Amino acid sequence: MQPEDIALDGGQGAAGATGYGVVMNVAPLFDAALVARYDRPGPRYTSYPTAPQFTEAWSERDFRRFAAQSNAQSPPRPISVYVHVPWCFSPCFYCGCNRLITRDPAKGERYVERLLAEIDLALPLFAADREVTQLHFGGGTPNFLAPSQLAAVIERVGRHLRLAGGPAADFSIELDPRHVRPGDVADLAGAGFNRASLGVQDFDEGVQRAINRIQSVAGTAAVIDECRRAGFRSVNVDLIYGLPLQTPESFARTLDTVVRLRPDRLAVYGYAHLPGLFKAQRQIRAEDLPDAATRLALLGLAVERLTAAGYEYIGLDHFALPGDDLARAAAEGTLQRNFMGYTTHARSDLVGVGVSAISHVGASYSQNRRDLAGWEIAVEQGRLPAWRGLALGADDRLRAEVIEVLMCRAGIDVRDIERRHAIDFGAYFADSLARLAPLADDGLVTVDREHIRATPRGRYLLRAIAMCFDAYLPAATTANDRPRYSQAV
Repeated sequence: MQPEDIALDGGQGAAGATGYGVVMNVAPLFDAALVARYDRPGPRYTSYPTAPQFTEAWSERDFRRFAAQSNAQSPPRPISVYVHVPWCFSPCFYCGCNRLITRDPAKGERYVERLLAEIDLALPLFAADREVTQLHFGGGTPNFLAPSQLAAVIERVGRHLRLAGGPAADFSIELDPRHVRPGDVADLAGAGFNRASLGVQDFDEGVQRAINRIQSVAGTAAVIDECRRAGFRSVNVDLIYGLPLQTPESFARTLDTVVRLRPDRLAVYGYAHLPGLFKAQRQIRAEDLPDAATRLALLGLAVERLTAAGYEYIGLDHFALPGDDLARAAAEGTLQRNFMGYTTHARSDLVGVGVSAISHVGASYSQNRRDLAGWEIAVEQGRLPAWRGLALGADDRLRAEVIEVLMCRAGIDVRDIERRHAIDFGAYFADSLARLAPLADDGLVTVDREHIRATPRGRYLLRAIAMCFDAYLPAATTANDRPRYSQAV
């Protein structure tokens, strides 16, 4: 999944951000009352500016211009490639991703043909000696495609750019365990994949029926075991709290089961119920959703069970075992964010291919057409399927860096920002600091001339802190022009 900042947010790490001075390692403390007070809609800041700021006054000419500028950088930045596969076998009612439902494998074959054609259009814009260090397949359900089809996409990327090998390669795929066939994981490993992310959401049968996703513990465990036997470096499991019919008791059972499976990483997302935006969510009865207090209790339960089991809190909704790359990056101060969430590769140029995929090349964002027909027509005509995008100005780049540091390190080295950007932080961000003052009064953050630091209680509310530095949020004053975001927790 490559989410966008429309309802569930999306985005990218800071443009060109580099070493940030002091690392803020702050042990989190879950304060339910404080979290409830600040549980309001806001961006997830996988990008800044967020996707609602993208404009359709954007074309493939703009993408080509930023690709050329990127090639001129010395030393050359590595490249991350995101491949969006929209197809799913059946609808999950909670889903807010850009996906299409079918069981017809011919549609997958047709899609791969056009993916290869888009790769042949986009990747030659980048110097052939640039290295692809990260490659991620999201969806949809990427394993709707056969391993041989996925391997063909990787091979085509390798025709145009240099694929990293060994520890430098971070090649990952989102898997629906219900549709992993015997031998698939070994074939994926043979194609170069070394990380997998498995959708689970919840193991309770009643919740699964309510969201139209019936999935067994045994089947999920078998896929995790296969990934480990195949030599995958890391396995992630996705859970969702706030789903229909969830209770603290049922979610505790799911958490206990997942802890026994011992994935390397966990993402525990809050369900955003936006049936006006996502048609499938209209199948979920609002009266079946947990109330605000229960929803908060579910999050608190996840924090309690996972940290007790030895997982480290990375940020927002991510947890990892101490030996995982994300946990090491968080400890060393090298954690970053891009459209794929927390990562160790955000300082690369991200090139997205496939319907709705988003790229972050240099100081620009570019999104492909969201409709399958429009994307196909552009590719068939030999055009990059650019739909909308944004060139970042100086203020955008500065705020993107500040927000990324907050999201990844729970604090800002004020003097470092001043030195790097030749500004007086207090004068430049006077409005932001004024918005931050009530949060400081509530104990979420401490502010002085040297540092801005999230407190232990503020660690779970980094989105609320980052929103104070977002120049676009105050401008949206009415319900009609205010983007619809997910809740902060």
